[in-house]
Amino acid sequence: MARVRRLTYAEVVRKEQLTPSMVRVVLSAPGGGALPVEYPGYTDTYIKLVLPRPESGLVSPFHPDEVKEGLEPALWPVMRTYTVRHWDAGRGLMTVDVVVHGDKGIAGPWSVQVQPGDQVQFFGPGGDYRPDPHADWHLLVGDESALPAIAAASEALPTDARGYAVIEVANAAEEQRLTIPAGVQVRWIHRETSARAPGIELCEVVRSLDFPAGRVHAFVHGDATFVREIRSYLRFEKHVPKEDLSASGYWRRGLDDEAWRAAKAEWKAAVEADEAAHAGVGVA
Repeated sequence: MARVRRLTYAEVVRKEQLTPSMVRVVLSAPGGGALPVEYPGYTDTYIKLVLPRPESGLVSPFHPDEVKEGLEPALWPVMRTYTVRHWDAGRGLMTVDVVVHGDKGIAGPWSVQVQPGDQVQFFGPGGDYRPDPHADWHLLVGDESALPAIAAASEALPTDARGYAVIEVANAAEEQRLTIPAGVQVRWIHRETSARAPGIELCEVVRSLDFPAGRVHAFVHGDATFVREIRSYLRFEKHVPKEDLSASGYWRRGLDDEAWRAAKAEWKAAVEADEAAHAGVGVA
């Protein structure tokens, strides 16, 4: 996995309300020039935005390590991880889509309030998934948090690709138009009209899919609860090799970002325990 611990200063050059709960922010270098980053080319390429807590009084640009020296820990800036939806290599522009949950959190309100000309800083980019063009078919599964990566992956698929994209969003207004090969079926699931708890119908739809013959390359990201269940299904019932499965919990319902960051090690340990429990029973 590519990871870069390098701070880059950026400027907002454009903002767009994609859906009621998704804001698109386009970044350049300060002054409108090309961002000085080495783009890794993954469809799940991500950056870690470094944002000030509103009560801290900090205004970008700043270096997070330097400002910490004069602030109590409760006021330190926070990092929020976002997929790069699009990289304009010719102009060095980076597009990031941010999910907004009303006035909750830090990154969502930042994306609503930020204006062209405002500055921000980020670490990265990193990433490690891109659809394998040699796979026989593809499976893309996620919620709003994974939608930018799914959209980027759909654009990178070969024109003759086959497979499925299963995406859970709040309602029909949150759907986005995907540029995707005709052989890939898209299924949208709406939480607000589902009779089941979030993630349940998503898991049921994945289980109901008619898996084509041949090798699948799968991408499953979003709420950690459904990610673990679908990962287990693919690994231990469908026997998808680990190297053909990109699966990670971006967040967990009921936890804010800091709480999920603290709990993620436990989640990863549970996934490893799943692997250990099935070792030697035909799982690659």
